[in-house]
Amino acid sequence: QVQLVESGGGLVQAGGSLRLSCAASGRTFSNYVMGWFRQAPGKEREFVARIIRSGGTYYGDSVKDRFTISRDNAKNTVYLQMNSLKPEDTAVYYCAADQGWGSALRREDYDYWGQGTQVTVSS
Repeated sequence: QVQLVESGGGLVQAGGSLRLSCAASGRTFSNYVMGWFRQAPGKEREFVARIIRSGGTYYGDSVKDRFTISRDNAKNTVYLQMNSLKPEDTAVYYCAADQGWGSALRREDYDYWGQGTQVTVSS
């Protein structure tokens, strides 16, 4: 079992930046692929980014070149640095952990989820 707690959300103006954090507890953090997803009102939960055990990263098209995912295994924490934010980035952002060995690009690949943190970007 892994417990995930997100933090760092808030209100920011378009063009600004935020850094989200996700603290994990329970089992060995380094054994998991970690991902970020987001869900806007009335929309499906969308893949944002993921980082594999070795540190390799992959991003959704809508955030590529603006967002950066990273992990600190010593702190059991995964981060999402969000730059050049746009109003369409407004959503609840969720951290997730995948104990499998697949692509980790789909919601159903992930085994554990945090409660989410709200990000609101004003125009």
